[in-house]
Order: sequence, then structure tokens, then C-alpha cells
Amino acid sequence: MVLYVVSTPIGNLGDVSSRCREVLSSVSVVAAEDTRVARKLFSALDISCPELVSYRGHNESKTASFLADRIESGIEMALVSDAGAPGL
Repeated sequence: MVLYVVSTPIGNLGDVSSRCREVLSSVSVVAAEDTRVARKLFSALDISCPELVSYRGHNESKTASFLADRIESGIEMALVSDAGAPGL
């Protein structure tokens, strides 16, 4: 059971850390504020996009239990924020 909280770059993909690439390349599920933004990030980094789940204020209570169940089942997951490190 692992949940990675991943800091994403704001504006400059050159700021992506090797650890960020490594985690995003290895997880099965990514919870993201905006899945469209996350898809662009995966595309720009040339990483296969895993299952994306929208996780933001309006659906947080519904989605949180779904994500918790996935983590408890042993799936490795990452949480990314559109706002990068400041959002985390």
C-alpha cells in the first residue's frame, strides 16, 4: 500500500525531478485535480498514462473512499496537484 504525493512543475517541464518521473512511470493510478492537465503532463514526459481519477473539492468525499479502497488492495497510487509543490 503506497500513496505518493508528487510535486509537479508549474510552467517549466525542465523542473521535473527524476523522482517525479520515476514515480509517475511506476504507479497504476493517478489521482489528479484535472485529468486533462495530468494527461498533458504524461504526454510531455513521454510516460504511458495510467488510470486517471479526478480528485478535487467537488468530488472529494465520494472519490476518497474509492481511492482508499484501491490503496488498501495494494495498488500503488500517486496524487498530483495542478498547482505543483505549492498546492501540496
